[in-house]
Formats: sequence, structure tokens, C-alpha cells
Amino acid sequence: MISLYDTATRSVAPLELRDPSKVSMYVCGPTVYGPAHLGHARMALVFDVMRRYLQWSGLEVTFVSNVTDIDDKIITRAAEEGRDPAEFAKAWERAWYSTMESLGVRRPDLDPHATDYVEQMVGTIGELVAKDAAYVTSDGVYLAVDSVADYGLLAHQSLDEMLEGGGDRDLVGTEKRNPADFVLWKFAKPGEPSWPSPWGEGRPGWHTECVVMSLDLLGDDFDLHGGGVDLAFPHHENERAQAVALGRPFSRRWAHNGFVEVGGEKMSKSLDNFTTVDDLLARHDPRALRLLILQAHYRSPVEVTASSMANAEAALGRLDALARRTVDLDSDAVASEDPARMAAFRARMDDDLDTPGAMAVLFGCVTDANRALDSGPGGRAEAAPIVAAWRCMLDAVGLDVVAETDELPPEVLELCRRRDEARAQRDFAAADALRDELTAGGWVVEDTASGTAVRRD
Repeated sequence: MISLYDTATRSVAPLELRDPSKVSMYVCGPTVYGPAHLGHARMALVFDVMRRYLQWSGLEVTFVSNVTDIDDKIITRAAEEGRDPAEFAKAWERAWYSTMESLGVRRPDLDPHATDYVEQMVGTIGELVAKDAAYVTSDGVYLAVDSVADYGLLAHQSLDEMLEGGGDRDLVGTEKRNPADFVLWKFAKPGEPSWPSPWGEGRPGWHTECVVMSLDLLGDDFDLHGGGVDLAFPHHENERAQAVALGRPFSRRWAHNGFVEVGGEKMSKSLDNFTTVDDLLARHDPRALRLLILQAHYRSPVEVTASSMANAEAALGRLDALARRTVDLDSDAVASEDPARMAAFRARMDDDLDTPGAMAVLFGCVTDANRALDSGPGGRAEAAPIVAAWRCMLDAVGLDVVAETDELPPEVLELCRRRDEARAQRDFAAADALRDELTAGGWVVEDTASGTAVRRD
């Protein structure tokens, strides 16, 4: 069973499941008001890999990721563009899923929308008010955080410590009882989208959306709640606080991925230092971004630069080269993966999703498979279980390889034919000269069991 770091306990421990054969998993999805940036992409890729690996390991995964389709930013941006907020959000949601598809990120099993859950959110807020865990002011309904005994668990600070920690704690112009109290229901301003409630027309707060949707779709005591580390506090803490105040068991495990950084600083829209995913993919192979993310531990920061992407693309080239070289390898070998290599891969992935370690095992397969293929007679039989294990590992992390080559011009096919003939006759000088001619024409030349293979550089 996989062990994962738990933000709540600050420790790595086996993922204990509500049902031993099933994983219930909620990951905070996008607020749809603009293009996805690389911070969003890392979160999506990390939890896509986690989901795929759990499924590959034989578990039945229910993966829920919400869409926040009503929010202050959506209202503001839509107004700036003179568009209806609902239509505006739908357009950016379509853009989000198009970008995720480009990255090979699978769609959630369920993608609840905040606007479809407003009635349930009003009911939840009503329960909190009835329990004296929430109160009404002139601008909305707030959760009283001092009603939650362990508030601050995910931040690893008590309420008093958080209030002593500085930041903007100005109470002027508000009726909050405590600076840390957070809004559950915002009363609408003129012209804003709104829904009815016992306290007045308005819309739900962000923190209430996720707790209501996750509990409705996954039930109490679900297995895993994930997102970027910036969501641990206050968003996830405020979700958890509402569940605690309601007396409902919430997530068993909290998993958070690290930042994408630019010069050591978090990449974010608010800092205006972000690169959109679409901009990056206009210059680079999307598979290279997945590989780059896999080569860093999910809890560590990672920098996505032209240099790091070039390195990832070079590594991807090694994978594609082996795929081309083994495209005609006996497919029956898929049933006999090298057991020692598979065990090493599982050990790394089961240890807090150690994808850098797993990638070392995977690329070790590339080196050893090529060495076996180069060793002469019997090399293909030796390589077969290694390649089978390698293919299995690729599948576990959702990393595609490309074995196809471009349709070749007749003159290039003729040079390849002549080179194969020269090699068969052991005329290596002629074979080398033909290789040089192909290389000068911009082709990368590879020797395979079926003859000369070429691809564009």
C-alpha cells in the first residue's frame, strides 16, 4: 500500500482507506476566470499521476475535482469585458479542459459546479448558524472559528498564534467577531449574480463550496483531499473547520504539492510572474512538462525554465528512441515484466510518491535495454522483460512515448535501403558514408533489428 505525507500530522504513513479496495479522492479544481498557468498544471499533473498510480495498483478510484464558476474574480473580469458571468465562466472552463487534455490529464469522474450546489450550501450554512458556529452580519454570514477547538490544524498554529503572526488584521468597517472568522455567505451588491437565502440574497463563500460538494459526492470520512500547498491554509483549513463544526468526519488524509517557482518565488497570477500552459506548449512538447514534474518530488518546489524543459525534452528523446527501437519486439513479452525492476519501481512510488526515484528506475531500464540490444545474438531476448517492465512503468505514470517516424521521402528510403544492404555485406565504410549523408540531410539515424530507422532532428 502506498504511504503518503499527511499535512495534518507532518508525517508519512500508509494511506488507510475507508474501503480497502477503493479510494475516494477530492482535489480542488479551477476557478474559471483566465488561462491555466504552470502552477495549475503542476497541481493537475501531480494528482493525475497519483490517481493513475492508485488505479494501476489495482484500486478503484473515485476522483472528484470541482469547478468554481461563481467568484469575485469571475464577476469582476466578466464586468470588465462586458460579458455575462455565467457565459464567461463556461468559456474559461472549456479552455481549462482543453489545456488539461493537451497535458494528458484525465478528466475527473465527477466535476461538481458551485452554482449547482447553492441550495445545499444554504442548508449547510443554516446548520452552522443553528449550532451557534456561525453568525449573521450586515454584509454576510461568518463562521466563528473559536467554535472549532483545533482550528489551525493544517497551519500547525493555534488561533492565538495565527492572530499574533501579523498581516492585515484591521477590523474597521467589518462586524466580524474575530479577525480569523471567514465568510460563508456574501450578500450581493447591485447587479451581481445572487441566490435566495434565509439571510438575504447573495452567494456562497469559496470555503463552503468545497466542503459541501466533497461530502455530498464522497461521503463522510473520505480518503484523500488534495491541492496545491497554498490551499492548505486558509482554504482547506476553513473547509475542515466547517465539517468539524457540523460534527462530520472529513478527509482522512491531506496531500499538497509544492509550488512552481520563478527565481525562488512562487509563480502566481497575483504576483504577475506566471507563464500560461498554452504559451509553454506552443514552444515545447507537452509530454516534457509531465516528465519534468515527475523528475521532482511532488512536495518540493520546481522551476520550469527553457533550460529545464530542454533537458526534459532530451530525456524524452531517449524514451522515444527506445520505443522506436523496440516497436517490433515480441509483444508476448509484455506478460513477463522483469520482476526485480517492477519491485524497485513500486517501492519508490509507494514511498510518498517518490517519482524522481521511480524515474531513475525507469531510465535504468532504458540504459539496460539498449545495452542488451547492442550485445548481439540473444540481446533481444534479454531486453524483452526489461522493455516490458519499462512499458508498464510508463503506463503507471501516464507518460506516452512516440515510436512512429515521419513518412519518409523516396530518396531517404533509398539511402536507408542502400545502407542496410552495405551493412549486410559488412561494407561498413559505405554504411558509414550513407549515415553521414542522411545526417547531413537533417536526419537522426538509428540502427534497429529491422534495419536503419531515421527521424527528423
